[in-house]
Amino acid sequence: MSESEHVPVAPVATPLPWAYAGPPLRAQLRSTPQDFQVEEILGYDADGAGEHALLWVEKCGANTDWVARELAKFAGVAPVAVGYAGLKDRHAVTRQTFSVQLASRPDPDWSAFPHAQVKVLAATRHARKLKRGALRGNRFVLVLRQVQGDRAAAEQVLQQIAVRGVPNYFGEQRFGREGGNVAQARAMFAGRRVDRDQRSFLLSAARSHIFNHVLAARVERGAWDTPLEGEIWSLAGSRSWFGPEPFNDALAERLARADIHPSGPLWGQGEPPTQGEAGELERAAGAAEAELAAGLAAARMDQERRPLRLLPKDLKWRWLEDETLELAFELPAGAYATVVVRELAQG
Repeated sequence: MSESEHVPVAPVATPLPWAYAGPPLRAQLRSTPQDFQVEEILGYDADGAGEHALLWVEKCGANTDWVARELAKFAGVAPVAVGYAGLKDRHAVTRQTFSVQLASRPDPDWSAFPHAQVKVLAATRHARKLKRGALRGNRFVLVLRQVQGDRAAAEQVLQQIAVRGVPNYFGEQRFGREGGNVAQARAMFAGRRVDRDQRSFLLSAARSHIFNHVLAARVERGAWDTPLEGEIWSLAGSRSWFGPEPFNDALAERLARADIHPSGPLWGQGEPPTQGEAGELERAAGAAEAELAAGLAAARMDQERRPLRLLPKDLKWRWLEDETLELAFELPAGAYATVVVRELAQG
């Protein structure tokens, strides 16, 4: 895809319901990569010493795996010596951290890295390799262009998002081109052989599909940010969860201050821990996607949980021109900026 091609705002693999009665705007996102800027938040500082170089890297028009391989080549180390916390979009300007295990080697001249679309902005030393998932979140600055629609309604939606958040759907990136990862997962569960890396992606796509199925049903019931009977609660900023237990004033207060969120299933072995109405809904979703549910159980995935509610932090917006809107916000790791934008605008 060339930089001049338009990418529609927040395309989704399935017609997932909106929380706020549908987007009031039409717009284009990523008219250029500069319109989609992402900055990774690790949540900790480098040690300042150790056998790993911790690199703060800006890239544009390049995917994370390719950058990692090129950094290894430039440093004269094996690809396995390079680590990163998360994949970042190719069609964007992104800043993220990579670690390169140099052992006793001196640091190369990172400023001489030979790719114009990648810049090493800073380098320091660290004791450990950067592992996948070891980040707190990401900051986004997005520019919507050719904006048409009801600006007053858009302001109301943005104010609601700032207070209530949005349904925490998995974005279309999780499902591959035209949503094909789910079909490939079904084929894998039916016996098609795939390599180890692809297997991991397909298992994730299958779990994400069932989660979105559950969340869509709860959005239709108006219960994506409020509990159902038998709810399991996710602790904010953590993979931990608890419940079910009767909803009371203490839980209501924690829900209001975003210490906890209603949760949905990341499917695996056994039954979801929800009970009552929440449990019935999740078991119905598992039955509707029986091939995927059985395949995930056979793959010995554990039953895990994901928050149903996504609250963008420090959400700000401003009109740069009559048809140009800039959004800025922070999201926790594993959340998608496109699911925030889809409540506001579509292509």
